[in-house]
Amino acid sequence: MLYRGAIGAIVLACLLAPPGAFAFDQSKYPDLKGQWLRVGSPNWDDEHAPLTPEYQAIFQANLKDKAAGGAGNDPTYFCISPGMPRIMNAYDPMEVVVTPSTTYILIQHIHDQRRIYTDGRSFPTNEDPTYAGYSVGKWIDTKGSGHYDALEVETRNLKGPRLYDESGLPFHEDNETVINERIYLDAADANLLHDDITVMDHALTRPFSAAKRYARVNNPQPVWREQQCSDFNHHVLIGKENYDVNADGFLVPVKKDQPPPDLKYFKRP
Repeated sequence: MLYRGAIGAIVLACLLAPPGAFAFDQSKYPDLKGQWLRVGSPNWDDEHAPLTPEYQAIFQANLKDKAAGGAGNDPTYFCISPGMPRIMNAYDPMEVVVTPSTTYILIQHIHDQRRIYTDGRSFPTNEDPTYAGYSVGKWIDTKGSGHYDALEVETRNLKGPRLYDESGLPFHEDNETVINERIYLDAADANLLHDDITVMDHALTRPFSAAKRYARVNNPQPVWREQQCSDFNHHVLIGKENYDVNADGFLVPVKKDQPPPDLKYFKRP
């Protein structure tokens, strides 16, 4: 009897709900289904990045270390998430899933999933920072057609270390970055997706922008490959030094005259 009573309560709640309470009109949103692949280089315009002198020096030191065989300041060598906005460089195929309250960006790369909340919420005041940050967005109808055609997003509450791309272009260590995005389909090609990104960060002398593009794969059943960063990753970070593990399982230097790690906790023969 209790079971039947529970069913009856659910049915009654459905009957009393206002019209459309459980409906999600997908036709009001742009068609973002399918698999998306990055178009062009993943890198930002590093040569013209408006870095402060302090962070320009950090960037150059990173380039010098890379030229010597090191990892520079790139945390993804050690399977740390790229974070925002580097996630949107889409190193692996991307999927966009639109729901009434959240738009999801799904990428199989190193922890590159995103949640963009579109339910009208404000930014939280007590959330722990994350590499992807906290994203609040709003769907807009720029043409007055009754259909949404763009998603405007702001991302805050980020943690580091993070970079713009594999070149090592840095963010300020205070992690007070603010990222604005405008995501929309191309007006002439519904299989081309744009993400116009603008970054405000204390390592910059002014806002820094990039226009990312993604092409939809012409396959109704695309292949979604698995990506496990830790599989076959031979990079080892000890202190501030990057080493490699060779095919025999031994630690080897990556730079000329690189010192070995400190063995003070090991008994020497």
